[in-house]
Amino acid sequence: MSPRGAEQNGPVDRDRDRAGRARSARPRDGLGRPLAYGAEGVARQPEGVVRAPGDTVREAQRLLDAGMPFHAHEVFEDAWKSGPAGERDLWQGLAQLAVGLTHAARGNATGGARLLRRGAGRVEEYVGRGPGAKTYGVDVAGLAAWARELAGRVEAGGEVPDAAAAAPRLSR
Repeated sequence: MSPRGAEQNGPVDRDRDRAGRARSARPRDGLGRPLAYGAEGVARQPEGVVRAPGDTVREAQRLLDAGMPFHAHEVFEDAWKSGPAGERDLWQGLAQLAVGLTHAARGNATGGARLLRRGAGRVEEYVGRGPGAKTYGVDVAGLAAWARELAGRVEAGGEVPDAAAAAPRLSR
């Protein structure tokens, strides 16, 4: 079977990594939206970077403050893929909050609110787990409240938040 569109447009040349997974070489804007080939985009986050948890939080905060929640999501994604299984929900929840903000800032109120609430539920599981729970200084209760409040605002009024202005503080 040939790639979709090959019959009409000739062979499809897709970007692939060494494992054969699709990659996109198209430049992207600060919210991760693809731009036209040749356009000047925002530098992409390298994939598969293993960082110490504190470095993950600091890098993600820097990206959030710069209005780049899509890129912060990629930093959290690296943490959940490389970290211990017991911390996966924390990092996945943080990634969902970042991508929820991304969708809301792109004008997708429904998808943004859904991801913000899903992420809030995940990080909220870490509230009150006691001193043994590793949250690396992340204010999980505050982030859950921030996410639910933003989700309600974007759904209720169709607000399209500015990603940098709406970015949360990750740490207490």
